[in-house]
Amino acid sequence: MQAVDLNRVALGVSYDGSPWQGWQTQSSGQTVQDQIEQAIARFVGQPLATICAGRTDAGVHALNQVIHIDSPVVRDTMAWVRGVNTFLSDSIAVQWAQPVSEAFHARFSAVSRTYHYLILNTPVPQPLWAMRAGWSFRALDAERMQEAANHLVGKHDFSSFRSSQCQAASPVRDLQALKVWRERDFVRVSITANAFLHHMVRNIVGELVLVGQGKHDPCHVSEVLEQRDRTVAAPTFSAAGLYFAQVQYPESLLNIPATIAVEDLLLHP
Repeated sequence: MQAVDLNRVALGVSYDGSPWQGWQTQSSGQTVQDQIEQAIARFVGQPLATICAGRTDAGVHALNQVIHIDSPVVRDTMAWVRGVNTFLSDSIAVQWAQPVSEAFHARFSAVSRTYHYLILNTPVPQPLWAMRAGWSFRALDAERMQEAANHLVGKHDFSSFRSSQCQAASPVRDLQALKVWRERDFVRVSITANAFLHHMVRNIVGELVLVGQGKHDPCHVSEVLEQRDRTVAAPTFSAAGLYFAQVQYPESLLNIPATIAVEDLLLHP
């Protein structure tokens, strides 16, 4: 039997995570990966496996998730975008497509990943943001939160911020940037690392919120980090406000096309 030449294609995918049970395929079929693979199969005419840059949990959104496939057919970039989107629900959409070399791998080629977390800080909840932002009715001091965040930047053992279900071989991660700032009724958190542990971002946000509410001093975050014990840290914060925002790759492997500004997407419902 003659071997079929495969063409590797990278796709950028955005999705509203609230209707779905996370990224990774499940027997229910109600995951983003299941929906993407079904749409690709209908477009290409046969099943194709997808590899993503970072798996997201139920309720977590993505602005620019990156996946790759090995396709037996060749299509131009816009055909991939419009063709796959034809078979997707309104809560998932391919934003761009780009042919890549076999050296590219959506997960293992990534240099860093960035998540954004959006916190609505109002006395009462706002229904339009119920599935799109976390919420704190207590006033948050973003400057105190930033002071606490500074203690977490660098290469550390993040066991205190790691889910008990985390399957990563090592709890050590290089947290490259962690910024907190206020925009009107929202407090925003942006966090970049080489990779993340399960629930790591939501656990960090939970700790920063307690600092912002005045329940802990900023230096308390450093103490929690040093104890390497999940039980001493704050509860996991809501999935609703978490956005998988960006993946960085070596330019020789992939230049991600410019898309709608993340800031516009997060502050204009």
